[in-house]
Amino acid sequence: MLLYKQKKNQGPKGNRLLISVTVLGSAGPIRFVVSEEEIVAAVIDTALKSYAREGRLPVLGSNLNDFLLYCPSAGSGAALSTWETIGSQGSRNFMLCKKPRAEKMENDGKSAEPITRKSPGNWKAWLNKSLNLKISSH
Repeated sequence: MLLYKQKKNQGPKGNRLLISVTVLGSAGPIRFVVSEEEIVAAVIDTALKSYAREGRLPVLGSNLNDFLLYCPSAGSGAALSTWETIGSQGSRNFMLCKKPRAEKMENDGKSAEPITRKSPGNWKAWLNKSLNLKISSH
């Protein structure tokens, strides 16, 4: 005969939700269960810990103050407040993004250095160059 341990007195925790958090730039969503009374800051913290535990790339860090959680189905486009409850959104799909960095502003609000962006074709040129170096002519 099997005896099952009864869980210690746990009061009702409210409804539990299976949520999906998609990290911008990552391969797929992170799924985990949270209480609908859980605040957004705790959800961000759990998502970052799960992301790191799974060894996903790109490496994000663990400071939850560097991230914003969005609800794509809300339609407002604004980030969720860290003190809102996750169940108040009525959604189970979220997007986690890094906060934009604030640049040092000098010279009447203009940035000190111009923003340079690498062209998207650089990786192709690098790959071709790398392959050409390894292939020797006879």
